[in-house]
Amino acid sequence: MKAVIAWWDLAPSGRDAASLREFVRDEAVERFSRVRGLRLKVWISDGAAARWGAVLLWESAEAAEQTLPQRAAEIIGYPPTELHIFDVEACVEGVHPGGGLQDRGLVHGETDGAA
Repeated sequence: MKAVIAWWDLAPSGRDAASLREFVRDEAVERFSRVRGLRLKVWISDGAAARWGAVLLWESAEAAEQTLPQRAAEIIGYPPTELHIFDVEACVEGVHPGGGLQDRGLVHGETDGAA
């Protein structure tokens, strides 16, 4: 398995995380749900530092090497400021009362710090 972290420094773009939520909710979630070999994609943000990005968990190195939609880069105006690829040593899911991860996060109306 491979993990990829993509980060954008949004300061030069004039964008912020809130301005990208509609894109994630209305386009990206559905589009990435159909990507073969993608086990998980988590969009992440740090509003105070004007950073936005994603963590992707891939089934294999081959899957991680495929060409992906570049819509976020088009909206922001440039490719990720940082892109890191890692080997995955282990995965685990903890015990939690919630259901699946689908429809979770700020783009779906969750508030900061929601369980």
